[in-house]
Amino acid sequence: MHTVNFRKMAEDYEIVAKAIRYLEEQHPKQPQLSEVAAYLGMSEFHFQRLFTSWVGISPKRFLQCLTLDYARKVLASSQSLMLTAFQAGLSGPGRLHDLFLTCEAVTPGEFRRRGAGLTVRYAFHPTPFGEALIAMTQKGICNLQFVDAHGRDAALERLARQWARANLLEDQDAIAQIVPRIFSNLPVTAGIPLKLHILGTNFQIKVWEALLRIPAGSMVSYQDVAIFIGLPTSVRAVAQAVARNPVAVLIPCHRVLRKSGEIGGYRWGTTRKKALLGWELAHLE
Repeated sequence: MHTVNFRKMAEDYEIVAKAIRYLEEQHPKQPQLSEVAAYLGMSEFHFQRLFTSWVGISPKRFLQCLTLDYARKVLASSQSLMLTAFQAGLSGPGRLHDLFLTCEAVTPGEFRRRGAGLTVRYAFHPTPFGEALIAMTQKGICNLQFVDAHGRDAALERLARQWARANLLEDQDAIAQIVPRIFSNLPVTAGIPLKLHILGTNFQIKVWEALLRIPAGSMVSYQDVAIFIGLPTSVRAVAQAVARNPVAVLIPCHRVLRKSGEIGGYRWGTTRKKALLGWELAHLE
């Protein structure tokens, strides 16, 4: 059975992220592969091999997928695709890594109780996009956040605030079992869906469920999401709900861009957002 080395992938991501930041800063100069490799202190061959093994395509092709012109084209083509998916009540023709997802929101009573009586199992785990805190209730994954510059304690504090009355239990084994299904390209076992258990207001959940309908490789604007949920004037509220998404990657808030096609902000950093988008586009290719 193939085993994915997520720790190695997380280490490679840090190098890739540094390369993305450098290419963003030096974009007007259009640096060559040799210049990027030299900046990273690596040979051109080693950098090309590492980057390609991490994302599946060359650095040059990766950057082409993240240009403003490319994003605008994808936004335009995604609008009709999304509209069809919404009208049909479907979650779209594709999902990240072909995952089969089911989503269950907490009841209004559970929302008020903030997890009272529930056990939330959590653990920190390496992923292809850096270390993440992942948590789950008995009903499904309830939290996925990347560890940022504030460290593990801040991530755990955010989880504790979200599920203020739940019993938090560190369980490395339980979380390690679900990580491959979130981040690898291995097929999901037939008949066993990956479940989400989300806590939020009715409006937030409506927005998050809309995000689940965005196929992998597609991009939509905040305004598109507002229109699709039937509240075209609520763009700002939609943006706030997107920013509070509790389950990164699986609820794909990274696929929402500004109407102009610009990447825009991301709770876990624009570099990571670009890495996620490039990763998805690479694996679709």
